[in-house]
Amino acid sequence: MAEGSTYLTAREAAAALGVRPQTLYAYVSRGLIRSEGTGGRERRYHAEDIGRLRRKREGDPGLAAAAALSFGAPVLDSAITLILDDRLYYRGQDACRLARQASIRSVAALLWQADGAAIFAPDNLPPRPPGLGAARRAVASLAPIERCLALLPVAAAADARALDLAPLAVARTGVRLLRLLAAAVAGTEPSARPVDAVLAEAWGLAASARPLLRAALILCADHELNVSAFAARCAASALANPYNAVIAGIATLQGARHGGAAERADAFLGEALAAAEPQALVTAYLRRGDRLPSFGHHLYQGEDPRARLLLDLLDEQDAPVTAAARQIAAAVTALIGRAPNLDFALALLRRSLALPEGAALALFVIGRSMGWLAQAQEQYAADCLIRPRARYVGPPVQ
Repeated sequence: MAEGSTYLTAREAAAALGVRPQTLYAYVSRGLIRSEGTGGRERRYHAEDIGRLRRKREGDPGLAAAAALSFGAPVLDSAITLILDDRLYYRGQDACRLARQASIRSVAALLWQADGAAIFAPDNLPPRPPGLGAARRAVASLAPIERCLALLPVAAAADARALDLAPLAVARTGVRLLRLLAAAVAGTEPSARPVDAVLAEAWGLAASARPLLRAALILCADHELNVSAFAARCAASALANPYNAVIAGIATLQGARHGGAAERADAFLGEALAAAEPQALVTAYLRRGDRLPSFGHHLYQGEDPRARLLLDLLDEQDAPVTAAARQIAAAVTALIGRAPNLDFALALLRRSLALPEGAALALFVIGRSMGWLAQAQEQYAADCLIRPRARYVGPPVQ
C-alpha cells in the first residue's frame, strides 16, 4: 500500500511491527489496533494505530514492558485460544458453537489434543488415598473453590502417574483432575460420569438444565493468557506437575481482581434484583464513582460473546429472574455503553437455577481447569523456564 495511506493490509501491518500475523491478530483482539472488513475475506488495519504501537515499542523499554504485562502486547506464542473481532476460538473452532453443540469431553480433548475416548476411559479416575475421605469431610463447610484447593494436594501426593509430563500423560491427568474437581464441588466421590451430570445431580437440577451447565463450563474453559493461565504456565515451566499447575491457577483465581469479579457480579445482581428501582441503583453507583461490576471487558470492543450466548440460552428457559436481569443489563448498557460480561451471565445462571452460593465461581474453576491444563501442556512442550528480568528502578548502588 502506498506511503501515507490510512490503512495497511495484514501483511504490511505485520511487517511494519516485525511480528507474525497471529501476533497482529492478538493486538487487534486487545483493542490496540483497529481493523475493518473490506467486503471480502481480507481486513485492513489503521496505519495510525500501527504507527502508535510501533513508537511505543521503540520508546521507553520500561513502559513497553509494563504495557505488555497489562492487557498489552503478547508475551509468548500459543496455539490454544484466539480472541478476534469479538469472537472466541479454541484451537481455531468457535467456542460459542462448541458450547451449543459439543460435549465437555470433546472440548477437553480438543484443548489437550488427545483422543477423547481414550483419555476419558472409565477407569481413569483420581486416586483415593486413605486421607482423601477425611479431608473431604473436614472441608465440607468451605466454599466450593476452597474445597478444590484443599483436596488437590492430597490427591496429587498419591497420583504418581501425574509425574509423567508427556503430552498424552498430561491429558490423562487432566481427566482425573476434572473428575476430582467436579466431585469436590458436588461433595461426592469422583466418578466417570459426565461432569455436567455430576453437578446437576448434586444441585438437584432436572436433566433439562444440563445443557446450560455444559455450555457454561465450555465457555469458561480458556480465555487466552489471563492471570491464572499465566500462573499455571509459570508453574509448568518449572516442571511442577499438572496438579500443582492447576493449584497455581486456583490460588490466583482467588484474588479480588480475578475470581473476586464473579462474587462482585453476583452481589450486584442480587442488589439490583431486590431494588424497587434498579435504574436508580445503577445511577447511585455511577454518582459515587463506583465501577459497575460485570460490564465490559478489555479484550472485547463490543459484546463478550460468552455472555451473549449464555444469556440467550437462559432466555430460552423463560425464567422470570432472567427477564428482570435482562432489563437491568439493558439499563446499565444504555447508561455506560458497556454490555454484560461472562461474570454477569454466570451470576444470572446461578440465580436462575437456584444454585448455592459459590456455584458460579465453582463452574468457572471446573471449566477453566481444562484451559489451565492445556496451557501447562503447551508449556511443558516448550521446555523452557518462564523467567522475565526486572528493570531495576531502586536507589543507586552504594
